[in-house]
Amino acid sequence: MKAESGRSLIEVIGVMAIAGVMAVATLGVYNMVRANQTRTIAGAELEQIAHDTKLLLEMRGTYEGVSVDYLIKAGALPSDAAPIGGADWSVTSSADGASFSINLVELSNGECEYFAAKKPRWANAILINGFEGGVADNCFKAGANQVSFIVE
Repeated sequence: MKAESGRSLIEVIGVMAIAGVMAVATLGVYNMVRANQTRTIAGAELEQIAHDTKLLLEMRGTYEGVSVDYLIKAGALPSDAAPIGGADWSVTSSADGASFSINLVELSNGECEYFAAKKPRWANAILINGFEGGVADNCFKAGANQVSFIVE
């Protein structure tokens, strides 16, 4: 009888299964790294928006009238594109004009928890879905979260 030197079908299926598991794991890690990179870039953009808004309006002594459109016309923002989340984001002043808030809407649960984990040094306070304190427990699991950064 002659000895065969090929692989069995079971061995080939096993190798393909292992390769499939490795590919799925690699894709998961890639998506996680990409999401973290997007959040980091958005955080840097938010810091720049806060800094530019303060430079632009601090000399007036009030932040009244601040908006995304105002910042675009003044050259502090290149466009009305949201740094992260939905397109309906806004920059608004407080009732007394002593502070302003950068309001992000339609954030996913992961994005909400990312911003709630640590208050940025440039923000005086953070509101998660209207609750002060920046606690990740205030994030909705289904998405559609709103995060507001208060800057004085």
